[in-house]
Amino acid sequence: MKNDSAKTKSVKKKASHLFDQIKKDLEGQKSALLAEAGILIGTGLNPRSEALPDIGDQASAEADQNFTLRLREREQKLLKKISDAISRIDDGTFGVCESCGEEISVKRLKARPVTTLCIECKTLEEEKENTRL
Repeated sequence: MKNDSAKTKSVKKKASHLFDQIKKDLEGQKSALLAEAGILIGTGLNPRSEALPDIGDQASAEADQNFTLRLREREQKLLKKISDAISRIDDGTFGVCESCGEEISVKRLKARPVTTLCIECKTLEEEKENTRL
């Protein structure tokens, strides 16, 4: 029993170190996204403010702007996921599957630190989504 307790403490210590590193990486990613968003806000969505006389140029500029907006929406969602992951690290629930309550593998957490589901639950979720299509 005493050996199991020492082993558990060792595993928790390694997990804590890993989670600290993941948190640091997430905070760096969050800062980079926010800095990039600040540049975009400073320059505006369409830095070319001149009126484009050619309808093709106007359509191309609008398509570029729509693409940029879609990217920003995705980045906004990612920022929310990053903030949520940092909160889970802080409150001690990081690395626990929201669906089944089991631990999420370290390999998965390293690959996708914003995940909230273990690979088994995520696979089931995707299978359900595919059957609805």
